[in-house]
Amino acid sequence: MAAKIKKGDTVVVLTGRDEGRSGEVIQVIPKESRALVRGVNLVKKHQKQTQSQEGGIISKEAAIHLSNIAIADPKDGKPTRVGFRILDDGRKVRFAKRSGDLIDG
Repeated sequence: MAAKIKKGDTVVVLTGRDEGRSGEVIQVIPKESRALVRGVNLVKKHQKQTQSQEGGIISKEAAIHLSNIAIADPKDGKPTRVGFRILDDGRKVRFAKRSGDLIDG
């Protein structure tokens, strides 16, 4: 099945402690049905000092399940479902079901 959420998309968190926040997808992990979103689902991690990296407590993004995020509508930024459309030139593109706008330009 074609990917509804891809790297670089702007998404909105639907549930959890970061509900309503939005961010850019950094990485998608299809096997686990999860994604990393910039600035969302931050966790504190205790990091041991290495030769190249300083030790201490750092904040980093943890993966969030794909069912808990939705693509932000290009028109108004609210969450929307994603559909697929085949254009006249044969390209398969994603579109926002809320407004009908194309997501893949």
